[in-house]
Amino acid sequence: MSLPPLVEPASELTVDEVRRYSRHLIIPDVGMDGQKRLKNAKVLCVGAGGLGSPTLMYLAAAGVGTLGIIEFDEVDESNLQRQVIHSQADIGRPKAESARDTVLGINPYVKVNLHTERLDSSNVMEIFADYDLIVDGTDNFATRYLVNDACVLLKKPYVWGSIYRFDGQASVFWAEHGPCYRCLYPEPPPPGMVPSCAEGGVLGVLCASVGSVQTTEAIKLLAGIGEPLLGRLMIYDALEMTYRQVKVRKDPECAVCGKNPTVTELIDYEAFCGVVSDEAQQAAMGSTITPQQLKEWIDEGENIDIIDVREPNEYEIVSIPGARLIPKNEFLMGNALGELSQDKRIVLHCKTGVRSAEVLAVLKNAGFSDAVHVGGGVVGWVTQIEPEKPVY
Repeated sequence: MSLPPLVEPASELTVDEVRRYSRHLIIPDVGMDGQKRLKNAKVLCVGAGGLGSPTLMYLAAAGVGTLGIIEFDEVDESNLQRQVIHSQADIGRPKAESARDTVLGINPYVKVNLHTERLDSSNVMEIFADYDLIVDGTDNFATRYLVNDACVLLKKPYVWGSIYRFDGQASVFWAEHGPCYRCLYPEPPPPGMVPSCAEGGVLGVLCASVGSVQTTEAIKLLAGIGEPLLGRLMIYDALEMTYRQVKVRKDPECAVCGKNPTVTELIDYEAFCGVVSDEAQQAAMGSTITPQQLKEWIDEGENIDIIDVREPNEYEIVSIPGARLIPKNEFLMGNALGELSQDKRIVLHCKTGVRSAEVLAVLKNAGFSDAVHVGGGVVGWVTQIEPEKPVY
């Protein structure tokens, strides 16, 4: 459905702005009126990472008057493969500051607001209140549900995107006119079921493809042009180079935007999404060792069997000496239990400790009562024991 413009037009464009945005101004659907609306708009981008990078850069180039950036992380070298708003010189800098500098380098007429705190239930309503539109570039379920519920309660639209390996998704959610994110995904997936980009990887240029769609949708909503992706989910397969759409209907029983909502205020989203399952948390209690403890066991010749539960391509990048690879799914399917040593103590590890905790729960249930896992995983090992090795 077509929607009215989200913001009123600014009073005027300067001569310099007319020159800068001339290719917009000669498009009949945008014109002077649409460009003035962009100038008057306030857009908040949640995250300055893979999706936030192209979104912020193109919103700035398009002439959106005020851009908010909420980001608490720092630039890491592994970000540069896809987070093109940052450069080699920005490694170690706060992402928000790096993104701001790039935005102002693209368009000095844009006002940039930085929010360098972690977004949570205590600050989201106050931060979102000052903006017309939210663009969600986050990579975790807890923040996605937080963004959705806050937008529903504040009656604000937001543009959502998601990326993983070669696949991307995008949509517009606005409970006032259509479905919200919970109408599409009422419940988060079980902990550990869906790997993150840090675990599974992402094709860098996929961020540009999905981020450009998000930017396009934001511009359409602000200027009131075209048909937004409201009620439609765009699915992109980069390997096959195909785009398809799925209709998303408003769920009358939705917990937050339905006829009788049960979520009428913000909740504990970390608990709701459960980064680690309760079973894994229980298994890890008293059965977690540090990388330093593992190093001591190796040096002392302890009778242990070190199992790496990551994927083969991760194992090729960096591994702990003596560890053998048995991916997590092999344990979940029950295929790996027969490969374990009965006369050695099992020591599990993954990248950071989440997947190994889930596998530890499987082993405990199978009778391996003395099995342990390494808190911090291979990242902790490299940081504390072998800093010359790469961290991905």
